[in-house]
Amino acid sequence: MQTNGSCPRPMKNDHDISGFGQRLAIHAASVEQLLITLLDERSRAGEVIRPPRLMAAIRHGALNGGKRLRPFLVTEAARLYDADPQAAMRVAAALECIHCYSLVHDDLPAMDDDDMRRGQPTVHKAYDEAAAILAGDGLLTYAFDIIADDATELPVKTRLDLVLALSRASGVGGMVGGQALDLMAETASPDEAEIITLQAMKTGALIRFACEAGAIIGNASTEERERLAEFGSAIGLAFQLADDLLDVTADAATMGKATGKDAAAGKATLVSLHGIDWTKKQLAGLVAQAEDLLAPFGEKGQVLREAAHFIAWREN
Repeated sequence: MQTNGSCPRPMKNDHDISGFGQRLAIHAASVEQLLITLLDERSRAGEVIRPPRLMAAIRHGALNGGKRLRPFLVTEAARLYDADPQAAMRVAAALECIHCYSLVHDDLPAMDDDDMRRGQPTVHKAYDEAAAILAGDGLLTYAFDIIADDATELPVKTRLDLVLALSRASGVGGMVGGQALDLMAETASPDEAEIITLQAMKTGALIRFACEAGAIIGNASTEERERLAEFGSAIGLAFQLADDLLDVTADAATMGKATGKDAAAGKATLVSLHGIDWTKKQLAGLVAQAEDLLAPFGEKGQVLREAAHFIAWREN
């Protein structure tokens, strides 16, 4: 794990993240409005019909609140380059479709077997397992539709680069592969390096893409694209560490889903291996690393710096 232990940052109580939380909530509402339009029942060119029950299940899985953090990272990273905000928002919505699909499938009985998500019944509980599988499939494929569509007003090469990068981030060498490793971890005892690898894939890959996507949209240099991808990797690991910490310290009412499941399943996490104090120190180091990566962007990177703090010290 790469952290900057020589530059410790204050713990969460020394950070005022409430203002950032309000900004995130306003952005989330905008993402939600775009998703409402994209996920309505009107068929598009090339489609036959959109089955109403399927669309209802999809909307149940996608229009259920949430921080919409990944879309926020896309649009804020694109803002570093003064890129087209509407095009960035469509890419952000596409990424959120991928994220929501992963949650719908992750909640299935064959996976993490969760009954609640964001304080309401999961899709397979509100509908049935088949509907949940198909809803996830629909969200997954529609994400690439959104990016490829001419309505996303970016050069064709840029859209192709985004599709390729998102495919890699969400596929067998990214999120899906990480989910497979996570399921294997329930019956095995992964070491620290193996845990970091699976978390970089299952959780980190989409967060890394979110940040890199902003650079792609903004036609940034290869160096800056790699820099933002590294920033995404740092905050992606911080996100998972914070999530595992909350699984130990928070309650289900606060989280809107079951907590303590990793311990109950005997699944190893970095928190279970090293403890709460170690985890907080690692979070501080990852935030410092993220800030260092944003240094060349100066004041333009301030909102992304705040995002790094929010991710590390959030309370749900």
